Amino acid sequence: MSPIFIILTIVIYFTVLFGISYFSGRKADNAGFFSGNRKSPWYVVAFATIGAAISGVTFVSVPGMVAGSGFSYLQMVLGFAVGQLLIAFVLIPLFYRMNLVSIYEYLENRFGMSTYKTGAWFFFVSKMLGASIRLFIVCVVLQLLVFEPFHLPFVLNLIFTVGIVWLYTFRGGVKSLIWTDSLKTFSLIVSVGLCIYYIVHNLGGNLLDIIGKSDMSKTFFFDDVNDKRFFFKQFLAGVFTVIATSGLDQDLMQKTLSCKNSRDSQKNMITGGILQIFINLLFLMLGVLLYTFAAKNNITLPDKGDEVFPFLATGRYFPIIVSILFIVGLISAAYAAAGSALTALTTSFVIDILETPKKKTEKEVSSIRIKVHVAMAVVMAVVIFVINILNNASVIDTVYKIASYTYGPLLGMFVFGIFIKRKVKDRYVPWVAIASPILCFVFDINSKVWFNGYEFSHERLILNALFTFIGLCLLIKKEK
Repeated sequence: MSPIFIILTIVIYFTVLFGISYFSGRKADNAGFFSGNRKSPWYVVAFATIGAAISGVTFVSVPGMVAGSGFSYLQMVLGFAVGQLLIAFVLIPLFYRMNLVSIYEYLENRFGMSTYKTGAWFFFVSKMLGASIRLFIVCVVLQLLVFEPFHLPFVLNLIFTVGIVWLYTFRGGVKSLIWTDSLKTFSLIVSVGLCIYYIVHNLGGNLLDIIGKSDMSKTFFFDDVNDKRFFFKQFLAGVFTVIATSGLDQDLMQKTLSCKNSRDSQKNMITGGILQIFINLLFLMLGVLLYTFAAKNNITLPDKGDEVFPFLATGRYFPIIVSILFIVGLISAAYAAAGSALTALTTSFVIDILETPKKKTEKEVSSIRIKVHVAMAVVMAVVIFVINILNNASVIDTVYKIASYTYGPLLGMFVFGIFIKRKVKDRYVPWVAIASPILCFVFDINSKVWFNGYEFSHERLILNALFTFIGLCLLIKKEK
């Protein structure tokens, strides 16, 4: 596929995106940036959230996973749906009742300032690393398809990619993201659906027959508890991962809390959870089709699963429309996740870490918000640059591994705060939050020896949260 053609596709897409961003965010104030003025229609938020939750990592990595893991990822996705039900009926009513802009304000009200700052900083590190890894995948593809043919360095690619994200979010924040993410979700679903259609047509068969006959379509694994694909490992990890990375994440909850009331917000969360099952199933089916097509045509695929879809989609193996759909789907997925992450990082830093709204006028808050927004974009670019130097693993596995270490303390703090009504020694909470991931890592690297061959997968998040919970129990104040 010609680099010029790819650039033209991207320019047309972003022309439409910037138009939507401008008209939806041109009158946004600070409340519009942070919470969408609590006026977002729930069905629009539900549709938009799909684009933010399914990033460029999902778009590229999930189809490449089926060769080694089959459809086992769907076990985790089913856990996601259950986790979103828990968010809808436990966390959302709590956050609305407290009228929160940043969800980490709950920690201040429940525990104290030290716990509040700890939660905000853990979110900052978690989201910055996760968002950077997700945006890194689109940088890699753009470097391969556009920048390398013109002999342009990765740094220029990085400036362009992060700059685009900053431009369409700096004015309207959440108020713009609700509508731009809806466009990106639509583009994503149409892209994957049409790619599946064209590949099935090329293979000359029936979709369900092709999937059913493939060994890669095995979904449920109950045989070996030491297998990373074991059902209960994946399912429980999915439940707690989505609670931590969605329900306790300022990024996705910021859009959810922009709905008019808690009932609308619950509708959004439940609908989004159901839709995610079907969207991820499409990605997994696409993976089987890609490997089946390659085997039928004796095509040698890249060793990395993350590179399989880009390699086939842009390698003139399919009609040009598949290449166009791949580019549109990739940038839709990647920029949706990065845009909402940048807005959430700005919101959390301004409200939680700087505590700006408590001290400044509306105009002063706007000035600080704009500066912080620029700073977040610069930090994200630096992190992506470092990731590019260190990259050596499957991207989606890296995302969930980081999440299990950084979101674990957040999950433990919120679970303790909701279910244990006792007060704790607030000043010691940061030490517990730091010690828990370290202890979890020690268990992780020694699990095979200590637990008769057992190997942790994404359920290390649960272990991490448990250590935090136990640590907080040890900090309970004695009642007089």
